[in-house]
Amino acid sequence: MSAADDPHTTSKNSVIEMTKTVTTETVLDTPLTLGSHTFASRLIVGTGKYATFELMQECLAASEAEVITVAVRRERLVDSDGRNILDFIDLERFTILPNTAGCFAADEAVRVARLGREILTNLENPGADWVKLEVLGDTRTLLPDPVATLDATKQLVADGFQVLCYTTDDPITAKRLKDAGATSVMPAGSPIGSGQGILNPNNLRICLEYLKEDDADYPVIIDAGVGTASDVSAAMELGCDGVLLNTGIAGAKVALTMAHAMKLACRAGRYAYLAGRIPKKLYATASSPERGVVTPRGPN
Repeated sequence: MSAADDPHTTSKNSVIEMTKTVTTETVLDTPLTLGSHTFASRLIVGTGKYATFELMQECLAASEAEVITVAVRRERLVDSDGRNILDFIDLERFTILPNTAGCFAADEAVRVARLGREILTNLENPGADWVKLEVLGDTRTLLPDPVATLDATKQLVADGFQVLCYTTDDPITAKRLKDAGATSVMPAGSPIGSGQGILNPNNLRICLEYLKEDDADYPVIIDAGVGTASDVSAAMELGCDGVLLNTGIAGAKVALTMAHAMKLACRAGRYAYLAGRIPKKLYATASSPERGVVTPRGPN
């Protein structure tokens, strides 16, 4: 039996062709714009917690992300064998988003952000002009300190940074961060690394309303708590502009497969949001047409 007649080969080829069709199909969408940066992918992926740097490389490629986050603090850049994570990242392919993970005070976060800018300037990576700001409140919840985050945002904006702020899903805090000059506000779906997904979609809807009421294009990214692909799709269907995740891929049983899943879920959720879902109804509505129905003939 030839390869053309092999049903397994035919099925595989059909899947490949279908994937090509979906990927190349013209969709009425716009690129993701974050300050001065523009990207086709709306998925941002972290670089921590992978079993090996080599696995990280594979997962980053599979996700098709164009932006990846890197924790700047030196002890997070170098592994136990003394290998630098930046040696395993294609700096021509990816725009690095340096983050201030592990900082618990505004001044500390500002220092780390400046260190990240220096590192990426020396590497000639376009990510030198921005930062993902994290100022945490405690080690148990890893929830952001809203007061310190606002303080650090103001300092970094004044210092010329484009600041992407990790925050809670509190709409008031989100609005204050935007007013302070944040390039993007990034509310958490749930606590970092918890895998609980989107816990409070109603608060996120209010965040979106407040942040976009005078600027429909203002980017809102869901950051943290994503556990699986359906969480990504749910975030995008709410109308968020993108999703940032790390543990959801790195901690999966098969990380490489999950990277593919997250990529497809991000696209599916975005397309569903743009398409507009049907309204939910209490009662059924027949999907078959009611006109032209064939009815049995009565007795003569």
